[in-house]
Amino acid sequence: MIDFAASADALSLLSSSLTPWLIVIPGIIIGLIFGATPGLQISMAMAIFLPMTLYMDFMQAMLFLTAIFTGGSFGSGIPAILMNIPGTSSAIATAFDGYPMARKGLHNQALGIALVSSVFGVLIGYLILFMLIQPISLMVLKLGPSEMFMVILWGMTLIASLRGEHVLKGLIAGLVGLLIGTIGFNEIGLARGTLGSFYLFDGIPVIPAMMGMFAASELFRLANKQYIVENDASRKVDLRKIATGFKTAFASPLVMLRGCLIGVFVGAVPGVGSSVSNILSYVETKRRDPDPDSFGKGNPKGIVASESANSTSEAGSMATLLALGIPGGGATAVMLAAFAMHNITGGPQFIRAQTDIVYAIIFANFAQVFFLMILGILLIPLLANIIKVPMRYLIPSVLVLAVFGSFGLTGNFVGPFTVLAFAIIGWLMRRYGYSVPAAVIGILLGAMAEKTLLHSYQISGGDISYVLERPVTLLILALLLISLFGKQAMTLIKALLQRKTSPRTVD
Repeated sequence: MIDFAASADALSLLSSSLTPWLIVIPGIIIGLIFGATPGLQISMAMAIFLPMTLYMDFMQAMLFLTAIFTGGSFGSGIPAILMNIPGTSSAIATAFDGYPMARKGLHNQALGIALVSSVFGVLIGYLILFMLIQPISLMVLKLGPSEMFMVILWGMTLIASLRGEHVLKGLIAGLVGLLIGTIGFNEIGLARGTLGSFYLFDGIPVIPAMMGMFAASELFRLANKQYIVENDASRKVDLRKIATGFKTAFASPLVMLRGCLIGVFVGAVPGVGSSVSNILSYVETKRRDPDPDSFGKGNPKGIVASESANSTSEAGSMATLLALGIPGGGATAVMLAAFAMHNITGGPQFIRAQTDIVYAIIFANFAQVFFLMILGILLIPLLANIIKVPMRYLIPSVLVLAVFGSFGLTGNFVGPFTVLAFAIIGWLMRRYGYSVPAAVIGILLGAMAEKTLLHSYQISGGDISYVLERPVTLLILALLLISLFGKQAMTLIKALLQRKTSPRTVD
């Protein structure tokens, strides 16, 4: 499985010159800045700096782009924790417990947990990629739309667990989100919910809607507060408390490892990736925890689960890019463009002919882990100072960033209007006790679910027995049912066994 001769060549390639390493640090810093800025995207950063890679060789270009990817994966969690604004869709679940911790004055610990979970996730993800790149690529080839639908359906089960205080209101919020996610033209050219406006033909922009519902609505709610963190003593940035977050993260090794495994395998699924993996990891951790009600109120395990899966999914998406030449998302699509710029085609032939280059990219990401740790520790105190900014300055600043960022994403005023509209919707939902996270998950996954289900229908011709011919689909369905009802089933079996073994009393 592992080509040790190619591994030695890869190490020799990386150690022959310091030049490739000089671009790693700027790449991580760029990723951190873009990830931590509301409205900016990792793929946007990579696209902006892509022309610079024309003046680099292929190895340097890959190191630079993966460094941006690595930095952005952690950076997107920073605003999620400090301001309840997920930097990208892959950090949605980070906000669920990260922001409540920040509101309690535990922002130092929350950022420390996120940093260690991200670092560990990248390390484990690329270690799995190093050992299993070919099996993972073969697994991805066997995945069709029915398997992808089951993975997305698994992620959608989180809607039920994000019900808030009222189950019915949580489910209603999730259903409304799913309906919003289907607005626009579907795969067969049928328009739904556009109200005759051509601005809605492409659907509701997910990131601006997410920024409006999460960030703007929360800022409206905090308008009467002076600071995000009320207690003056709790607003201090303390490296020792950040280090305490490191210990807290490693206190949940099984949660971290499960997040890594979910991240790398779900991240390898094209078009699904980290957007679903962080949600899946979060919901599985919540289901298995002895105190599930503590999630959403500042449970550190929620951050560990989300950030480890989020960062590990980078390695999964790289597996499909290197081994199959298929981009898993926006970031790897930019990397595919870099492949083309250097006249290289990803795929099985690339793996066989240039194994040393593939291993060099993987080994370089091991090193990037340590750069991310050092730069994260250095930059967290600077970034965490946002909690010291009075709300009268913070609210307009964040709203302006959100508006400009959404305009940059859509290229027209649909983005800013979406932020405003969903800010009002989010505020009303919070006001009347409906779950905003459940609605956001519905919007994010609704269109994905419809698309894969429609493709499955077209391939099968409407024949339900098609599912029985897809063993991977049945396996994922079995895992889904076990995760949903496994605990109840085990409790029922134990009760039946105890009843059978207990001595019968004779009257």
